[in-house]
Amino acid sequence: MERIKNIHPGEVIQEEFLVPFKISIPRLAKGTGIQLTRITDIINGKKRITAEVALRLSVFFGNSPKFWLGLQDDYDIEEGIISKKTKIESIKRFSASAI
Repeated sequence: MERIKNIHPGEVIQEEFLVPFKISIPRLAKGTGIQLTRITDIINGKKRITAEVALRLSVFFGNSPKFWLGLQDDYDIEEGIISKKTKIESIKRFSASAI
């Protein structure tokens, strides 16, 4: 089965918010008070969305900080599944009945 591409939250910002609403990256940076380099790094998938960034984006776009953190969590979990697959699969499930 073919795996669907894991989408970084920065790509969501770009494709679902900036492009349709014709918002430039400098405008987003200025409107949120987030450094331009940080916004650019997030959009390019080089940096994560932190709680503070999520709060700022949620006010600017009128949605929930949990929306942004949820995107980041989903991305991080999928990346962990991909990159740590062997280690994760080697963990034995805890069983209370084995005590």
